[in-house]
Amino acid sequence: MKKKIAEDLLKIGAVFFRPDEPFVWASGIKSPVYCDNRLTLAYPEIRNDVENGLVGLIKTFYPDAQALMGTSTAGIAHAAICAHILGLPAGYVRGSDKDHGRRNRIEGKIEKGEKTVVVEDLISTGGSVLDVVKALREAGADVLGIVSIFTYGMKRGTERLAEANVKNMSLTDFDTVAETASRLGYIKPEAVKKLLAFRDNPSDESWIRK
Repeated sequence: MKKKIAEDLLKIGAVFFRPDEPFVWASGIKSPVYCDNRLTLAYPEIRNDVENGLVGLIKTFYPDAQALMGTSTAGIAHAAICAHILGLPAGYVRGSDKDHGRRNRIEGKIEKGEKTVVVEDLISTGGSVLDVVKALREAGADVLGIVSIFTYGMKRGTERLAEANVKNMSLTDFDTVAETASRLGYIKPEAVKKLLAFRDNPSDESWIRK
């Protein structure tokens, strides 16, 4: 599954590598990879792979799930589709409280103690998804964990999830996508070393010169 999803993401440019001309994140970090997993929604066959894969993760690792909550905005559609397949309630968590109407942050209905799985598109440092988990816990949800399409596997993200006692299960990961990109000719084999050096320490730009 990891390799299949990696191939899918590369095929549609949802994960695009540019090790010799790094992208610049909003934080200022230079990155050899650009991720836009929203593109999976535009390709029905690949969308099916993703949704069925996420459903499989939920059934395997969170069989007691009673509701799915997407992250805003990238996780919303995936949470809704997976919930439809599973016959479960769905909703999503805003980045902040709405500034009008009922001023909700959580859209949809959460019951106290409801066993909930968060659906995310990608995880890097884990900050945004953990903010969602915190909001759901404060609302009384029993958050079982996260399912996501892609994870960088960055040390900071892994540590933060562990500190918050939150499990994440991803369809594919940075290492698999990098290896697949090399194998299929999207990048040169020698570029993989740069990619993994970035993954290990994103703030250290020495990988650019490797």
